[in-house]
Amino acid sequence: MAHRVGIVVFEGVTMLDVSGPSEVLHQAGRLSPGYELVLVSPHGGTVTTSAGLALTGTVPEADAGPVDTVMIAGGDLLARQPIEDGLLAAVRGLTARAPRVASVCTGAFVLAELGLLDGRRATTHWRHAAMFARRYPRVRVEPDAMHIRDGRYVTSAGISAGIDLTLALVEDDHGADVARDIARELVVFMQRPGGQSQFSTAITTPPARGDLLRSLIASVLADPAADHSLPAMAAAAAVSTRHLARLFRTELGTTPARWVERVRLDRAQQLLLEGHSVTSAAVHSGLGTDETLRRAFARHLGTTPTHYRRRFATTHRPE
Repeated sequence: MAHRVGIVVFEGVTMLDVSGPSEVLHQAGRLSPGYELVLVSPHGGTVTTSAGLALTGTVPEADAGPVDTVMIAGGDLLARQPIEDGLLAAVRGLTARAPRVASVCTGAFVLAELGLLDGRRATTHWRHAAMFARRYPRVRVEPDAMHIRDGRYVTSAGISAGIDLTLALVEDDHGADVARDIARELVVFMQRPGGQSQFSTAITTPPARGDLLRSLIASVLADPAADHSLPAMAAAAAVSTRHLARLFRTELGTTPARWVERVRLDRAQQLLLEGHSVTSAAVHSGLGTDETLRRAFARHLGTTPTHYRRRFATTHRPE
């Protein structure tokens, strides 16, 4: 008997959140048992994706029948506006009777809104991770993960990470060899090197509440390579080092040293993509040495500066 997967869609859903996982499961169709897909939407009928393409033949939750896995696709509107009651009701009904529940990208917002991720580890698109954590403080958000499993719930990072997640589900059901064959057919990684943070090119610093910290942040962002040791920043702000450290903890949830290192790493990423050598990127970002830069890349991005540049500088392979 085929494993039934209910993929939840809605107006404005991201197309790749649906088509990526669907193609992985389609490629597994030669298996016995394979997968049977059903598209579920709040009201049934045709749903228009964010790309303007139509998904036809969706069914309401009441007509979906039993499903073994529920997968909630994502869309930017889930993070930008209140989630439609009909979508929440559909997911609530499906998840009540499904042994396994997954979300792609901002689909995690639906699960969190229903309280299903309270006390659990979860992830979502890196761009929305900070908002997700603020909105749902009972969820243990891990913004760098590609996908996370906690009990019967599996959440994934943004958009194409739905492919990674679905390959992991296939591996659970049919073993690594089958998942590997599908990954080869789709020309994707079985497991991507590094986490989500390597795809982010901007520092996601929450806005500081006080003028003192706002001014200090602006000066560091303007010149990351300058002296931004704790004593130097405290002197510039005319406060004690202890008071400054307390402000960083209270307003930014981190230490001055960790925040400055992340700013410098972001600058080093930009410099590498602009053609700077590893040594030049280390010096001009303020990280100082090649070894310090490599350690920062390993700690925050799970990769090396050279590998990062090869993967993100251009779509063309070297001659």
